[in-house]
Amino acid sequence: MQGITKKFHGVTALENVNLTVYPGEIHALMGENGAGKSTLMKILAGAYDTDAGEIRINGDPVKISDPSAARQAGIALIYQELNLAPNLTVAENIFMGSELTKGYFLDRDRMNQEAAAVLNSLGASFQPEDTVSRLSIAEQQQVEIARALKDNSRILIMDEPTAALSDRETEQLFELIRKLRDNGIAIIYISHRMEEIYALADRISVLRDGEYVGSLERQEISSERLVQMMVGRPLQDLFEKQPGKTIGSVVLEVKNISDGGKIQPASLTLHAGEIVGLAGLVGAGRTELCRLIFGADPKTSGEVILDGKHLNINQPSDAIAAGIGYVPEDRKEQGLFLEMSCRKNIAMNLLKREAKVGTISPLRINQIASAAVDNFNIRLAELGIRALDLSGGNQQKLLLARWLAIKPQVLMLDEPTRGVDIGAKSEIYRIISDLAAQGVAILMVSSELPEIIGMSDRVLVMREGRLVGELNSTNGEKITQEKIMTYATGAIEGEKL
Repeated sequence: MQGITKKFHGVTALENVNLTVYPGEIHALMGENGAGKSTLMKILAGAYDTDAGEIRINGDPVKISDPSAARQAGIALIYQELNLAPNLTVAENIFMGSELTKGYFLDRDRMNQEAAAVLNSLGASFQPEDTVSRLSIAEQQQVEIARALKDNSRILIMDEPTAALSDRETEQLFELIRKLRDNGIAIIYISHRMEEIYALADRISVLRDGEYVGSLERQEISSERLVQMMVGRPLQDLFEKQPGKTIGSVVLEVKNISDGGKIQPASLTLHAGEIVGLAGLVGAGRTELCRLIFGADPKTSGEVILDGKHLNINQPSDAIAAGIGYVPEDRKEQGLFLEMSCRKNIAMNLLKREAKVGTISPLRINQIASAAVDNFNIRLAELGIRALDLSGGNQQKLLLARWLAIKPQVLMLDEPTRGVDIGAKSEIYRIISDLAAQGVAILMVSSELPEIIGMSDRVLVMREGRLVGELNSTNGEKITQEKIMTYATGAIEGEKL
């Protein structure tokens, strides 16, 4: 692909991008959300036209005007959201659009036989006659791959293929991808997960802001170089924790809060301008503790005190009215209104405060939303587009913008960078640090220990529903992964973890 340029509604998505891929290699395509990876691949797969540039396969120029032309050129794109007909059989999905017939009827016997041959080559454990809806996500991916192989595809594009897979299913997929590579197929692999890139990639190309930055051979790959290429700055500068900042007085005090079950009576304090990390193993109760404080789940005991005032929080609206915000772990299910516009998502928490005689001015909504988009560098074509249509990183920033519109004194963040790429993480870290500098008290749940250590002034550790330890960098204590895991696992200090 040479000189590929693409614009949407006057916004440049790709500018003079080059990409070269060889047979028999796994070529990782990396870059932050919105860098242009998916757009470039959709051009290669015929879903989008290019405004400029050319595509050559085996040295010959080709015109890929639609997905059918891409298939004829030997190109297959497997989307993150699989494109299968769930009520049809595996064989019917594999032959969709190129069904075999006997007279006026489908030749199911031949379709099943040929599908079985392809499935056997992949080591699939299901049968051509099985209904797709009964298959696991990993097995459905195998159906997509089988369809590509049936079409004699020589270029296979995989967009975030492990997003919904377990660790075991992911490793099985990796084995299959390596097998396809060894059979001479060129695989373009899109992922934001560094560990997958280290495990699979023979070569990496990086896009940033719609432009080609460069490529690395396998022996050149390192986290430092990748971050520098994707974000434009070194790894050590990724976290935005501000040295020597002033920590204010206690803003939030939680005393002996409990749900009478999973969460044992827990107490903590947050100071103005302080970032407190909440660490622990999966299932330790971190999310449940935040939900209790916010009123999302009922508490059986405990007090929440804000600026010395005892609060009566029985539901989230009580916490919001008091100036406490909560960004949940699952932004799509619990955070955003995906089918609503970005402007409405941002203004949602302000409706009661801003409404005059039961209504809120559309002009006022636009003012609030426009300011938030600028402050948080949310990349969108217009305020009216749905939250669903944004990238993961921009969705997360949209959710942050909604909470910050109410100017909270306390903000709880549950896995704020989960599912976003390294570039979006960097921007979210900047936003968090800026909030702390403005005096907001932040409680941040994260399963990524480098993130917890890099951002936090203090770290609280939970184990089995109890707060079991505290590490404080403001008094000179060094916070390490080993110390956090000592508390999180219940190991004795100095004992091998």
